[in-house]
Amino acid sequence: MSKPTSETPGAGSGSELVDDDVWSALNDSSRRRILDLLRKGPMTTNELCEHFEFSRFAVMKHLKVLLKGGLVVVERSGRERINHLNPVPLQKIYRRWIRPFEQLPADRLLRLKSLAEK
Repeated sequence: MSKPTSETPGAGSGSELVDDDVWSALNDSSRRRILDLLRKGPMTTNELCEHFEFSRFAVMKHLKVLLKGGLVVVERSGRERINHLNPVPLQKIYRRWIRPFEQLPADRLLRLKSLAEK
């Protein structure tokens, strides 16, 4: 069994281009569903196809976008492709875009509480 590798990690150079690839990959509900399935554990492409009504070709097309965003890594075992979730790009997006915005409302509420107590 081979070691998982990213076939085409985030295209382009620089953080902005990688972020764009991740956001593009997350833009489609079918791709988010694939990530949800892979969160439970690695799956072959055939196993993923069993969860969708569209063609194997369509599933592979979605996987290609997820690979470009670095959200999926592929392990080849003979003729099979075993797909693994790579949570690192999601964590980077969280740290850059979500965590800072979580702190703003909490900070405002604490200041409002302080003002109200005075």
